[in-house]
Amino acid sequence: MANMRLVLDGAALAENWRALDRLSGAATAGAAVKADGYGLGATDVVPRLARAGCADFFVAHWHEAQALAGLVDPARLAVLHGIAPGEEAVAVSGIAVPVLNSADQIARWKQAGGGRCHVMIDTGMSRLGLDWRDDIAGLCAGLDVDLCLSHLASADEDSAQNAAQLQRFEQVRNQVAARRYSLANSAGIALDGAYHFDCTRPGLALYGGVPCAALAEQIQPVMRLEARVLQVRQVRAGDTVGYGATFAASHDMRTATVSLGYADGFKRALSSIGGFVGAAQHLPLLGRVSMDLTCIDITAAPGLGEGDWIAADLDLLKVEAATGVSQYEWLTQIGRRFDRLWVD
Repeated sequence: MANMRLVLDGAALAENWRALDRLSGAATAGAAVKADGYGLGATDVVPRLARAGCADFFVAHWHEAQALAGLVDPARLAVLHGIAPGEEAVAVSGIAVPVLNSADQIARWKQAGGGRCHVMIDTGMSRLGLDWRDDIAGLCAGLDVDLCLSHLASADEDSAQNAAQLQRFEQVRNQVAARRYSLANSAGIALDGAYHFDCTRPGLALYGGVPCAALAEQIQPVMRLEARVLQVRQVRAGDTVGYGATFAASHDMRTATVSLGYADGFKRALSSIGGFVGAAQHLPLLGRVSMDLTCIDITAAPGLGEGDWIAADLDLLKVEAATGVSQYEWLTQIGRRFDRLWVD
């Protein structure tokens, strides 16, 4: 048993998907489950989302698709990075559907005898996809396209780029004969319904992240980091705590050293500004977060002792604002030393 645990709320995960599906209007909401389900564990996340009604799933790599074998309909599992040279055999194996991003990928897919596929159009992010200004109709000629998609670069901001990308995607829609079209990510769902098309692709918001103010009341937290108290100490006025002696006690206090550090994704950026919750009190973090340990002031929680569990005060939106570290990084960089406990 580890001295750290990740408590995951399956009911909240499912309800977040239902909320995003409702907000998607006539479109159906899929789920981005890349990066191991945004750090929460794709093989645990996917069945719960499927039971909630989700049918479309998106991963980045083929090995991520292989890990989900038997859990979803392979015809509804998309590999966003498409086909790199040497991946042709796995791409045509039927475990998932590639998202073709370039003329070279299209050529490799056709040469390998591939059938149904998806196509990504770059409408202004300059990352992956066929350039919307190219001969899209000519490049996609002869393809059996299920989903034609693009990705919003600034959906979480009040940006003119959103309307520009929508207009470009509307133009592309007339050039690609696809069964379905998709543009909106989590934040994109909160934009006008014109962005929804046939399928939306939420990611961050499924897992308790809040990409924009419009979703703040719709999304429930999914994860909670908990750690055990390894030692309780009496720190005297003038004593310093942790590396670099960045905290010096101004008065006597009772402190706890907990089994959690930056190696577990509890980032050093929280040093001196983060905290934990115990006995319904916010318990401030003292000094620097180290690799495996963090020290906190537990003077306000006299009943807390060695071996007790305590939860990190880790509201994703608040810690993003406090540290400048994005909610995406907080989720996807969770360490692997946690015991994982799903509560449904």
